[in-house]
Amino acid sequence: MANEIDMLRAALRDRVGGAARKSAGARDAAVAAVLRSAGDDAEVLLIRRAERHGDPWSGHIAFPGGKVEPGDQHLRRTAVRETYEEVGLDLAHHEYLGFLDDVSATARGALTGMVVSPHVFTLSGPVGFMPNADEVAEVFWVSLNAMRRGELDAHKRLQRDGQELVFPAFEVGPHLVWGLTHRMLRELIALAR
Repeated sequence: MANEIDMLRAALRDRVGGAARKSAGARDAAVAAVLRSAGDDAEVLLIRRAERHGDPWSGHIAFPGGKVEPGDQHLRRTAVRETYEEVGLDLAHHEYLGFLDDVSATARGALTGMVVSPHVFTLSGPVGFMPNADEVAEVFWVSLNAMRRGELDAHKRLQRDGQELVFPAFEVGPHLVWGLTHRMLRELIALAR
């Protein structure tokens, strides 16, 4: 029986040709969905962003990643560079599986005009992390199986313009994973079936 990483490898194989897509604009960003094998399960790396005044995603749970910079030849390069800058993990030494669908970024439920390109990697061995404290408050792993089985399902509630908005989420320890990261995780889980 194939594990989640093998299934993702097969599901993303045909998409690898598009991995070198160029950024379409200055408001583009890329993230890295980093996986590791955990017996019959796979785990995905998440970060808790540092608390920063003026950052609409301050303190949120996310994949490592960030905005495209002029020297980035393509969006995959942005994901690799940003992961190294944020958590000290050099993905150039690990297997690239492919990319997920681009996602329009939101902040508190409102579109921002930024498009995020998620890129999927799997680790080829044990790694250590050196989080950049200016950007990352915490690094942790989450089980894909637990998310798939609904064990972590939750909701995020927000007030906007006098209305309560309810978003699907995963509850991971004391954290809620919702919004952009939740949408990308849902696609990752669906492809791993």
